[in-house]
Amino acid sequence: MSARPTPAAVAVTPGASPSSPDGSATGTSGTGVQTPTRTAAGRPRHLYEVDVLRILTFACVIGVHTTSHTVADDDVPLNALLGLLHFTRLVFFSLTAFVLVYSWSLRPRPLAQFWPRRFLLVGVPYLAWSFVYVGAAWLLSGTTRGDVPALETTYAEGIVTGTSWYHLYFLLVTMQVYLLLPVIVWLVRVTRRHHVTLLVLAFLVQVAVFACYKYLPDSIDWLHGYQKQFFFSYVFFIVAGAVAADHADPFLRFVREHRRAVLWAFAGTGALTLGVWWVQVGLGQSLYAAGTPLQPVQVLWSAAVFVGFLTIGAAWADRRRAGSVVARIVDYASDRSFGIFLSHPFMIWILLYGDSWLEGVVPEPWLTLVTYVLVLVLSVAVTEVFRWSPLSVPLTGRPSRARWRSGGASA
Repeated sequence: MSARPTPAAVAVTPGASPSSPDGSATGTSGTGVQTPTRTAAGRPRHLYEVDVLRILTFACVIGVHTTSHTVADDDVPLNALLGLLHFTRLVFFSLTAFVLVYSWSLRPRPLAQFWPRRFLLVGVPYLAWSFVYVGAAWLLSGTTRGDVPALETTYAEGIVTGTSWYHLYFLLVTMQVYLLLPVIVWLVRVTRRHHVTLLVLAFLVQVAVFACYKYLPDSIDWLHGYQKQFFFSYVFFIVAGAVAADHADPFLRFVREHRRAVLWAFAGTGALTLGVWWVQVGLGQSLYAAGTPLQPVQVLWSAAVFVGFLTIGAAWADRRRAGSVVARIVDYASDRSFGIFLSHPFMIWILLYGDSWLEGVVPEPWLTLVTYVLVLVLSVAVTEVFRWSPLSVPLTGRPSRARWRSGGASA
């Protein structure tokens, strides 16, 4: 088996794409043949298709949370849409594993270097935003405001359990994946001739786990309601993302060559997911419960979304014109996506808190759309301010642009 090339690369955060920092490579020469991941000179190519996958996923995360807060219990179309949008956490963890393993394959790093950087750019925002959400709730509470020991206890519990706010468990699981990266890389390597078998086994385990979560809730009492906070709840998606990264060139080539078939499969799996939702509603489940994310059909649907979004991203990457307005917008959105993810629930909270003026002015179901647009605009604005502040790392997971700009000016 030939050795894998190891051109220079950067470690990738949830808001950045795997690519070479300066377009250089440690290889002596190129092959003269361009691939989905490399230029003809052998240099790593920025994966613009991953940028699109990330943007679409985070846009749908905002859609999930906005819809959850504004949908009426008896609104059939919006609850059905919510059931479809619940792929986000599963696609997110496939994306995380893909980016990590792809970056690691380009440039393996000593864990003494890898872990501190990863936990700086994800762990610090996790601690910071946990405090923001817990502190805001504490200040607004009529029973705990002023009770400092209660604030300390709630904050500590939120850090350990990922419950400081409803989206922060994403980061808790992400950090578990970081810790497990050596094991994931080892598993991918030792099973390299048996990846199909590995994926099938992981798929079956995932279906069984989700079946227990959805249909046998008594069997998971030992998790005390924290099942979404553990990496093993997403084992197939982590393994699938890692395996896809190990086969990045043929995988990305496949989605390009079979674009139409992939997108038809994407649409068909979406129709199947809606069908399961209708059946479960017909069997007596509530409109919301029928679409919960941790259920077997979501294994198929979320896998289809991951490949489908990546296919859309590949179509964009093939047509991208550097420097165009659309290209700059996509680059901007990818860079800011993690900060927007961190802050958007706060914007929802502000808009819908208490006797919300917005709910009094905008009728259902338009409330969902209007709230989504306002949340997106406010989150982008707040993230932009943070990105130019000294607090950029804890609040957006990215280095301050003011620091970068001043550093570039002095270089």
